[in-house]
Amino acid sequence: MNKLRLDIERFHQLSGNTELITPFILLRSCFNPRIAPVVVIRLSEYFYQKKLGFIAKLFSLINVIFFGLESSPRVQIAGGLFLPHTVGTVIGAERIGKNVTIMQGVTLGAKEPDMYFTTGTRPVIGNHVLIGAGAKIIGNITVGDYAKIGANAVVLQDVPANSLAVGVPAKIVSQKQVND
Repeated sequence: MNKLRLDIERFHQLSGNTELITPFILLRSCFNPRIAPVVVIRLSEYFYQKKLGFIAKLFSLINVIFFGLESSPRVQIAGGLFLPHTVGTVIGAERIGKNVTIMQGVTLGAKEPDMYFTTGTRPVIGNHVLIGAGAKIIGNITVGDYAKIGANAVVLQDVPANSLAVGVPAKIVSQKQVND
């Protein structure tokens, strides 16, 4: 549950909260509507890894019913996930990096119906990515580290690191050069 601790710490950091994260604050945070769906994702992920798929699916269903968030327990999600609003969001990526922010109404998934969660048909999201409200990232696409996806963008091709993609279909409108 180290990932959950990272999720909660990032939430507190983004909220401007500077107090020390104690076990009580961790527990209290689990009932915050910005963190509760992430807690349920982490529980689903935990039970899936323990080969208790039925229980994992129950937690996924809880997220759909209470938070309007559909997330497969098969998605590999690093720590620091932040979901400011969840309604209408579908998380069906292959992998999501650390410190990713996903706004409401985002869809991450395959181009075709895929009931067996074929990993090669799903997007891979890098670290420190911001995905704007209503964005759609569909298919075997890679979104690089520190990229930003604009609201309502429809991403159908790779997005390089440190770039901004907007529009339908999404186009790269800026890209920062990073010195090594």
